[in-house]
Amino acid sequence: MWNCPDLGGLPLKVKATTAILECLLEQGVDTIFGYPGGTILNIYDELYHYQGKLRHILTAHEQGAAHAADGYARSTGKVGVCFATSGPGATNLTTGIATAYYDSSPVVFITCNVTENLLGKDAFQEVDITGIAMPITKATYLVRDPQTIPDIMREAFAVAATGRPGPVLIDFLKNVTAPNELIDYEPMERKEHIKHGRLQALTRRIGWDIRTPEPSHEDVDKLAEMIAKAEKPLLICGGGVVRGRAHKQFKEFAEKIDSPVAITVMGGGGFPGGNPLTTGMIGMHGTQASNIACANCDLLIAVGCRFSDRVALDPESFACQAKIVQIDIDRAEIDKNVKTDHHIIGDAGRVLELLNERVEQKHNDRWKEFVFSYATRTEYQDKPGELTPQQVLETIRNLVPQDTIVATDVGQHQMWTIQHFHFDYPGQLLTSGGFGTMGFGLGAALGAKLGNPDKTVIHITGDGCFRMNGQEMATESHYDIPVITFVFDNRTLGMVRQWQNLIYEKRFSQTDLGFAPDFVKLAEAYGLKGAHVSNVEELKAAIEEAKEWGHGYVVDCLIDTDEMVRPMVGGGQPITNFMLI
Repeated sequence: MWNCPDLGGLPLKVKATTAILECLLEQGVDTIFGYPGGTILNIYDELYHYQGKLRHILTAHEQGAAHAADGYARSTGKVGVCFATSGPGATNLTTGIATAYYDSSPVVFITCNVTENLLGKDAFQEVDITGIAMPITKATYLVRDPQTIPDIMREAFAVAATGRPGPVLIDFLKNVTAPNELIDYEPMERKEHIKHGRLQALTRRIGWDIRTPEPSHEDVDKLAEMIAKAEKPLLICGGGVVRGRAHKQFKEFAEKIDSPVAITVMGGGGFPGGNPLTTGMIGMHGTQASNIACANCDLLIAVGCRFSDRVALDPESFACQAKIVQIDIDRAEIDKNVKTDHHIIGDAGRVLELLNERVEQKHNDRWKEFVFSYATRTEYQDKPGELTPQQVLETIRNLVPQDTIVATDVGQHQMWTIQHFHFDYPGQLLTSGGFGTMGFGLGAALGAKLGNPDKTVIHITGDGCFRMNGQEMATESHYDIPVITFVFDNRTLGMVRQWQNLIYEKRFSQTDLGFAPDFVKLAEAYGLKGAHVSNVEELKAAIEEAKEWGHGYVVDCLIDTDEMVRPMVGGGQPITNFMLI
């Protein structure tokens, strides 16, 4: 085994590829997800010498690598890293990049392009990936000068991790990474980066620290006054609470002002699901308690929530009796979807910390009695001889550790999981909210398990989703990553079918999946184990076998094709116009 060079702390002439990998080590990177190819081979050749310091996970597909880096980032709070080559290698990342972007997940994507002399000549596997990725990243960099590598790498990681987190893409021209390309490189601790080079110039140019600025104390004081006057407050816990790891401050705040708490899809883990103040999910598939509280509150405080069309389905009628307050780190989100009466710009944790210093303990017993007279969860009727979604999820929840990390794909199973699992800490729920990416879950689960080896990680998916990126079972097997996958197998594209059932007069156009493939046989083909289950006892036995097996396992759960997610509010409708209870 080769050892990476010991660079000490002195300025040195090093290979450009060495500088790239050393910059990763500066950032505390220990794991890279990726797939090699022609233009990025110089970096991969250098990576050969870094065995023992940088772990590389070769996935089955670049999209799987992107989702794995994203899952690693969300579950650990670190910046994820993903490698890919040019052309289709780079474009295969775009769904994963967009997924990270819409959910504010910090991932640095590193690609390589053709050489300078071939740019613009339609060379083999040439693509303008920086142009393609520009709308779905915080920043993109095309590196043409090898001497800029350390500066650009340091800036890219800072941009990805600070403010509202998000993905960044760095595209190196292949000639920049040539083996004979030597550059000046001075090792530098991460805390020193902001004092030098591009980062220093960036902060000077924009006039403030790239780190999150201090919230306005006047704005905080105004909100404290509004809280003191409110009799029917409602809190919304959004993804910003999770991304900002502000769960402790949020819990203190909620309990201090004695407010019911509605949780968005991305807010799962920002507030304990079993807390007595929890009303459940809000929005299209929100609980009666959450949605009715929203319609009747006199003060709505949304923390880290951008009021998407799945939450504020009809912005004009949303929280129509309330003063609306938005707390967000991103100024661009203020008043974008819902007009507010007040806002505070800042990191959720810091804003809540200041609020907790200013607000007095309140008691809203009458208001809570009203809110909690409505259902905070949906009960699904048991069907003799059949598995219901509720039975599947409650059985799983009872047989896995409470701190289990749960990665989902997108669709009915995603909503059922959020309804019936309790998420207690940031990074416990990994799901695609903003972009709604089918095929996200398995890659994310693998990344989470590699980042959290001591925790149980499960993957909950649908048969439609699993058919998309199920090839990552090859990665799961190759690296022996013990993830348990639960397939909600209803032989259909369930959420699409639900819409067809309720809105399109049962015209089930192109949603029938049939019974293929056999997911258990497919798992076995990859060297994993699995089981078909159709009742609770079989499910329990499969979970126990999976735990004892200790490697990748697939549980194929047969459920009713016509089972639907309840409640449901139609798109564009007032939040209390339930079309399905």
